[in-house]
Amino acid sequence: MTAAPAPPRRRPFLQLDVFADAPQRGNPLAVVLEAEDLADEDMQRIAQWTNLSETTFLLPPTTADADYRVRIWTPSGELPFAGHPTLGTARAWLHAGGVPSGERIVQECAIGLVEVRRSEVGHDAGPDDVRSLDAAGPSDVHRSEEPAGERLAFAAPPLLREGPLAEDEVGRIAAALGIPRAAVRGHTWADNGPGWQVLELEDAEQVLSLEPDVAALGNRKVGVIGRWGSGQRDALGDASPDPDAAPLYEVRAFAPVGVEDPVTGSLNAGIGQWLVARGEAPERWTAAQGTALGREGRVHLEQAADGTLWVGGSTVLTVEGTILA
Repeated sequence: MTAAPAPPRRRPFLQLDVFADAPQRGNPLAVVLEAEDLADEDMQRIAQWTNLSETTFLLPPTTADADYRVRIWTPSGELPFAGHPTLGTARAWLHAGGVPSGERIVQECAIGLVEVRRSEVGHDAGPDDVRSLDAAGPSDVHRSEEPAGERLAFAAPPLLREGPLAEDEVGRIAAALGIPRAAVRGHTWADNGPGWQVLELEDAEQVLSLEPDVAALGNRKVGVIGRWGSGQRDALGDASPDPDAAPLYEVRAFAPVGVEDPVTGSLNAGIGQWLVARGEAPERWTAAQGTALGREGRVHLEQAADGTLWVGGSTVLTVEGTILA
């Protein structure tokens, strides 16, 4: 006889805004802690109920090399990796009292192990500058939002697929975006799990003016990038202690069923690796995303001396309580 499922119980539940310095400005994420006894169908149901782009479930790691394990669900299925869930889950784990076993936080997810570092805003976070949680002390952990002046960043995982898109695919995507093929300056696969295809346009204003045909985009996941001019960039800059706060690029992310993602870590990671490979990326830069949706997303990227691309952003804890699941 099959055992009856365990009755629902109350579990810690958090909601955070990721890649923004203030509430309701970035990309929201729901995090369910103590999720080790939830079945796949439970996680899918909860993700459909929260109705956010992603909901994550915090679990004990299966390897001694990781501090925790996360499973990342959308309302339609599970993802092997995603950027804003990585940073938001790391912040939730820290808030719940998590202490990394080493200098950096190590997350286990379906794509493998992903390092997450803590650094001060406006500082080059090399190995000597990274603040370990042990040094910070527990008083810095149990806060309603991240410690002032601190930012989390993940190490961009290797791309699963890269290289130019097929020419006929470029034409179809351009048509779906409502632009001529000649407006596309460059294109690439930037797939680190979600399956992003990327088009580069001449400037940020062209990116912001896009009005895509949702039906024509179909099931594609399409990222679009354009560079801000110096005068435009200064006008879009933030009142921030970070000298690199003014965005260099504008990014938009279009997902299936007509969804535009407010701020997308995985896409910005893949785009950053492409720009680095082309020799077009400075050592540090900021991308703006969500502008067309009224958000103020900021993704901060940095090339480390060892070749690692760090993708970072601020996190704000907006909801704290329990969920019956």
